[in-house]
Amino acid sequence: MDEPTDFRRLFHDLNNHLGVILSNAELLKEKATDEKSRSRATRIEEGVFEALSTARAIQSKLKTPE
Repeated sequence: MDEPTDFRRLFHDLNNHLGVILSNAELLKEKATDEKSRSRATRIEEGVFEALSTARAIQSKLKTPE
C-alpha cells in the first residue's frame, strides 16, 4: 500500500473514532441533569471539532499536487 493510501486510512479511522466520541458527548449532554455535566459535554464536543479541524489541516498539508 502506498503512503497516501495509508494516510487516508489513518484519517478515516481518526474521523470514525472522533465521531464516536462526539456522539457520546451529545448523548451525555442530552441526558445531563445539571449544568456542570452539560458544560463538560460541551467542552468534549468543542475538543472533537478542534481535533477534526486539526486533522483536516494536517491532511491538506500532506496532499501531493496533482
